[in-house]
Amino acid sequence: MKIVHLITTLGVGGAEKHLLWLGEGQRAAGHEVSVIYLKGDGELSDAFAASGISTEKIPFEGFRDLWRALGGIDRRLKELQPDVLHSHLLKADALSAMVGHRAGVPVVVSSKHNDERALLRSGVGFVHGLLTRRVDRVIALSDHVARFVAQHGHVPREAITRIYYGVDAESLRASRTREEVREELGIDAAAKVLVCVGRLADQKDHPTLLRALSLLPSDVVLLVVGGDPFGDGRNRLEALAASSGVAERTYFLGIRHDVPDLLEASDLFVLPSLWEGLGLVFLEAMAVRLPIVASNVSAIPEVVEDGVSGWLVPPADPEALAAAILEACGNDADRLARGVAGYMRLLERFALPRMVDQTLKVYDEARKR
Repeated sequence: MKIVHLITTLGVGGAEKHLLWLGEGQRAAGHEVSVIYLKGDGELSDAFAASGISTEKIPFEGFRDLWRALGGIDRRLKELQPDVLHSHLLKADALSAMVGHRAGVPVVVSSKHNDERALLRSGVGFVHGLLTRRVDRVIALSDHVARFVAQHGHVPREAITRIYYGVDAESLRASRTREEVREELGIDAAAKVLVCVGRLADQKDHPTLLRALSLLPSDVVLLVVGGDPFGDGRNRLEALAASSGVAERTYFLGIRHDVPDLLEASDLFVLPSLWEGLGLVFLEAMAVRLPIVASNVSAIPEVVEDGVSGWLVPPADPEALAAAILEACGNDADRLARGVAGYMRLLERFALPRMVDQTLKVYDEARKR
């Protein structure tokens, strides 16, 4: 098949990295894959190019660009003549639904990567439901997202297929040792290192993590890894770290392309999100056998088994988060055992070949309708 993926951005995020791995798997299966994105600087374009996947931008920064973007996508699809148009993230989903079949694409598929807050607005949810009627199939990245999209996005549950993210654990192995990374960062070899990977956005609730850190012993340090999509998130978090007395043991590292190395250098992965569609970063942690402390919300319990591969706590509760981290840091054997359990769960439920095969099956089923 010739497959075109349409995605809102190609920044360093979970949906974008998922698409990279999905595209690589589809190419390995013999299909032709290309990507169109709408916003941003396309930070992952080079990674796609290195995998033999062409990328191009058709600008859609706001409503004023709507008709020009629709026209550009329509022309490009008529030139490419794909068998499948597969969209990712809300803006791309909307444009794909509006232009896909009109441009002659036989199959239009939409992937839902998160329980998008915009769908909680009744008007947005209603329009989303109308547009989704023009799509052949909907893929949800978790059972939670499937329920959310059905309820708030007005999509019939029978039109949705759940396909979990899949990753290649071997490709996520660290390239440097724990000692090398700690030496680079200036972190004591005996310190307990927490790592949090995620955009500096309200959804990830970094303030709760910083407040929890202030309740922990001084030998516990925190690595904060991720971009700042709104421009002032890092400044606000650095100010909170200072006022909470943890600035000297909080390392704001920004966007990094050596995340497996940072995970390898850490003792615990911590992410107190307020909601998550699935959380690709959890799978990256599991790939290096790093146990997880996270919020017991949304799809996270589908990934992290409380008491088996990690610790789940109530959201927005610094005391509960600190207690779980303290318990994990105080029992090396238990922490290591839960890391191994997470790795085994990754191989069983979140392997890359399964995701690729199930996605191609959805395409085939839609083509036969």
